[in-house]
Amino acid sequence: MNKIEFEDIYAFHPGYYIKDLINDLEMTQEEFAKRLNITPKNLSELINGKASISENIAKNLSLMFGTSVDIWIDLQKKYNQKVLEIKTLQAQRDEEKDLELIDYSFFEKLGVVKNTKNKTEQVSELFKYFAISSFSVFKKTDFLVQFRQAHNVDEKVILNSNAWVQTVINKGKQIKTQHYSEKKLKEYVPQIRKMTFQEPSEFAPLLSHSLSECGVAFVLIPSLKNSGVYGATKWINENKVVIGITNRGKYADIFWFSLLHELEHVLQRKLTKILIDFENNNNFSEDYEKEADQFAKDLLIPP
Repeated sequence: MNKIEFEDIYAFHPGYYIKDLINDLEMTQEEFAKRLNITPKNLSELINGKASISENIAKNLSLMFGTSVDIWIDLQKKYNQKVLEIKTLQAQRDEEKDLELIDYSFFEKLGVVKNTKNKTEQVSELFKYFAISSFSVFKKTDFLVQFRQAHNVDEKVILNSNAWVQTVINKGKQIKTQHYSEKKLKEYVPQIRKMTFQEPSEFAPLLSHSLSECGVAFVLIPSLKNSGVYGATKWINENKVVIGITNRGKYADIFWFSLLHELEHVLQRKLTKILIDFENNNNFSEDYEKEADQFAKDLLIPP
């Protein structure tokens, strides 16, 4: 194909113009190839846009038509630039389709992207915030969130789950903490249990401060539509760990159970694994999840 078009962009391969020249000269392609001193096959590939103009062919064309070599080289360069422009725009349109799977306003409300209705800008803003080159990264079943039975999971859920977890990680990295101390964390647990009787305005600042002193960055953000994730634990390095939970339902029992569940994940100290908790108990059979559940249960209601 020696001519490519997409929306309002057109790319003409040098072969497009060479074909016109052959017609103007009233020659067969075979004769033109002989005069140009190349094989008919090479000429055919050039005319059909399957091959680029080489420096040798550009030189021969310049001699044959009394032009400069640069004219033919520039035609190839301009074609390549237009093709890249088309591919970029096509990729942008594909990303905009995936953008429809994400609630952009969620990130606007968090203040991590700028307010805009322009889809191109929205894609760009999210790519910068997540540090990704394509939404396809978040559609991988083994990126941040591990999906064992991916064929049964909607790609919308996979994408949004990874987006929520990445948001927790990003926010957690911004929180300053002391070096992780298991001893301090275990000492704070009874105090955290007492906070369950307090109002959020009273315990929230104290909870965040206490956890930061233990090396734990605590992130509490709303649930992202279609993510299905309500908790995550991720070690940034051996001295800092991030835990995130949603404020889903805003019920005290859900909040405290989720928090204590994640704290047990911290104590399990799985440095290389991101532990994700789903609303549908996706990992209910894992021993570390059972341990985290039991830890939360026993602390909230002693056996």
